[in-house]
Amino acid sequence: MARFSYGGQALIEGVLMRGRDAIAVALRHPDGRIVWSDERLGTGFRGTRWAKLPLVRGLVVLYETLVIGTRWLVRSAGVAAAAELPPAAAADGRPADTADLGKLSLALMLILTLVVGLGLFFFAPLLIARFVAGGQPGIVERAVEGLVQVAIFLGYLSLIGRTSDVRRTFQYHGAEHMTIHALEAGDPLTVDEVRKYPTAHPRCGTEFLVVVILVSIVTFSIVGRQALPAMILSRVVLIPVIAAVSYELLRFGARHRANPLVRVFFEPGIWVQKITTKQPTDEMLEVAIVSIEQALLADGEELPAGSAPIGRSPLVLAGAPPAEAAEG
Repeated sequence: MARFSYGGQALIEGVLMRGRDAIAVALRHPDGRIVWSDERLGTGFRGTRWAKLPLVRGLVVLYETLVIGTRWLVRSAGVAAAAELPPAAAADGRPADTADLGKLSLALMLILTLVVGLGLFFFAPLLIARFVAGGQPGIVERAVEGLVQVAIFLGYLSLIGRTSDVRRTFQYHGAEHMTIHALEAGDPLTVDEVRKYPTAHPRCGTEFLVVVILVSIVTFSIVGRQALPAMILSRVVLIPVIAAVSYELLRFGARHRANPLVRVFFEPGIWVQKITTKQPTDEMLEVAIVSIEQALLADGEELPAGSAPIGRSPLVLAGAPPAEAAEG
């Protein structure tokens, strides 16, 4: 069994797995193949001892997740649309599976995502609470703000989950969790073995967001009522602190889930995963298995005994050499 706690995220028709030193991605190509790629985790700060300190490590992981996750989400969309686009050429002249995303485009996309996220989940609840309960005691206003945050969060997830494309992504999300469960149990990475595990997982990003909302309710209750500009500024300044604390709480909860009190506190995160994870097909489980196998190999880990080979091909990006791997 791997000595590192692997995590990941669902992509468009695929799964990204984050390992100790590298990430690996597996995608279902429109022609039916499973294509894969990996890359080293290269944040300059992550190799220092400071990056491993409590609170700091959470921000490093969050940064890498945002940047790498967004880049691969766009790439996965490109692979999914490959059948509808004219073929591009890679650096070696081979047909490319997808084009890459420029750094400027990625930066603009991340900035837009953060602005929309802050506006929807932090600024909008603040303004609504100020309008609805502005004349009430501060604790009432903060309670209304928290309720609005939860309502917007659950409403947003439920709404987007109604679309067929997002539902398939939620199925890949479930496949990611089931595969990690199997790895952590030391089971062979096969469809039959992975299938027996639940789609929810205690280290899920959805659960992280639930913890962020809970921590933010407590934090902003302590901040109390201030002038509106000061309250808006507090949301911006304290978001990194809230994220860092939430990451440590999530780690703690994952290690002590057997404790009844801990389990009760984190149970809302499991409930919300009923929205964001769905039962995957066998083909989706194959993609998740390839992703975690490539992450293990990139970290120099051995695959669990009994794991069955699944066919795969290197992902070819336009303008970049293909990954070095043989067909499985």
